[in-house]
Amino acid sequence: MSVNGKRIGFGLTGSHCTYDEVFPEIEKLVHAGAEVLPVVTHTVKNTDTRFGKGEDWIERIEDLTGNKVIDSIVKAEPLGPKIPLDCMVIAPLTGNSLSKFANAMTDSPVLMAAKATLRNRKPVVLGISTNDALGLNGVNLMRLMATKNIYFIPYGQDDPIKKPNSLVARMSLLQDTVEAAMKGEQLQPVLVERYKDQ
Repeated sequence: MSVNGKRIGFGLTGSHCTYDEVFPEIEKLVHAGAEVLPVVTHTVKNTDTRFGKGEDWIERIEDLTGNKVIDSIVKAEPLGPKIPLDCMVIAPLTGNSLSKFANAMTDSPVLMAAKATLRNRKPVVLGISTNDALGLNGVNLMRLMATKNIYFIPYGQDDPIKKPNSLVARMSLLQDTVEAAMKGEQLQPVLVERYKDQ
């Protein structure tokens, strides 16, 4: 199913090192005709790192999508009843947000947007980027994988020697995953050799 004419929420969480892989995928969605509504966590908006300043990332995503960021739970709540999405993407999804989502904690605009989308029985696509997916967070990852209307951008170990518990999505498959999810299908294979894709 094409993304042309579809309203897609795009959530960013605080895996700052992954943004350079994600932003070209947002651009692809826009060029393919999707209306992209950016949603960010407090961390994204207010944290400066060696990968860039929060305010610069916000400006960049607003310029790219042509829409103001949704940066509060109050602003995100209407994405359920009043401004329904065809699909909600969270990429990158940190281990922290992954664990909260898996345990029904809604303490950020991104998680509120995801919850609102699930309430409407629409797909939520997750692009994980976490150092503990094969550690303590493994149970949360599997809980989400077994949840209806949640789909994953294929992922794999990004550095199996130095970071054996770390998993990162192959972000280049984001649009393909969204298109499959809107048809009710999980893009396969889910497990890929991520570290060979760089």
